[in-house]
Amino acid sequence: MRRSEHTLTADPSLRGLDSLATSVLLVDADERLSFMNAAAEQLFGLARRLATGESIWRVFERDRTLELMLAQAREVAYGDTRTDLMLRPLGGEPIDVLVTVTVPEAFDGLIMIECQQTDVRARAAREERLRALAEENSDLLRNLAHEVKNPLGGIRGAAQLIALEAESESQREGAEVIVREADRLQALVDRLLAPHRHALQLGSVNLHEVCERVRTLILSEFSSGLEIVRDYDTSLPECEGDKEQLIQAVLNLVRNAAQALHGKGRIDLVTRVARQVTIPPKRHKLALELHVIDNGPGIPAAMQERIFLPLVTGRDDGTGLGLTLAQTIIARHGGMIDCQSEPGFTDFRILLPLALGQDD
Repeated sequence: MRRSEHTLTADPSLRGLDSLATSVLLVDADERLSFMNAAAEQLFGLARRLATGESIWRVFERDRTLELMLAQAREVAYGDTRTDLMLRPLGGEPIDVLVTVTVPEAFDGLIMIECQQTDVRARAAREERLRALAEENSDLLRNLAHEVKNPLGGIRGAAQLIALEAESESQREGAEVIVREADRLQALVDRLLAPHRHALQLGSVNLHEVCERVRTLILSEFSSGLEIVRDYDTSLPECEGDKEQLIQAVLNLVRNAAQALHGKGRIDLVTRVARQVTIPPKRHKLALELHVIDNGPGIPAAMQERIFLPLVTGRDDGTGLGLTLAQTIIARHGGMIDCQSEPGFTDFRILLPLALGQDD
């Protein structure tokens, strides 16, 4: 039975929450708001007496990431998850917050949501630094790829001649190894250069068609044990973009998630309309938001700020180009990709402005 607000506020441990500067919400197993402290009232502009007892989704606009965090908390009943979110109280303005979800033993199964308002400017500056660094590294590797391409062709040609004129089987096999490795490097060079070879073929793009194409491809590649769950906002408008390149970008993200899961686990594809968002250096009234969320092992903290850099990979068989190329494609569309990750929860978010170059 759900405890009343009077019972909760009589609890000394909960009365202590009212003295905290951090905003705290307590949610029961049915996702009803059982308690909110004074800091939460002030941050979100809500009245505790009106909000208590209501479904949290009658108090806040539904957020798929927070939904998944609450579901995970109910399932494991310990530990915590933490990520940056933009929460919008119904009828209010969106607020950037760092959200931590825990299940404290002291509160008899209630889920605690702690919210700390984040410095939007500091986060935007960090995102801009990472974007600029990724662009610099991408330019460096692209220039390097051009320099490697010509001598690589010469090496391959010489190895083929050696193979044809080889006097022994071992010489022929050694030359064929050189040819195969030259071909592998050529494929790597081609991937580095691919996003920049052609101008974007812009047209109206339905993001859900992009997601469905990717979903079909990944489920055929990872034939068993992988679940890809759709959570689409059916009111999502079309955007301007290059459909084939957007498919490639989303495919790289979803394949990356499937590989992290070793083909066994869950991936969520979530679409939403985002309002008043900053995609450095511009502010946009409206943007399309796509989340690729998986329940895999997560990305090590030491790697999280480097994952979009070329040749950075956490897999022995990885090239470290999938995320770099995805970011390059999305950046060419005026958008951005960011990531939040911890064990059991990784969320890659794509933001695409609804009108390229539109700022507020």
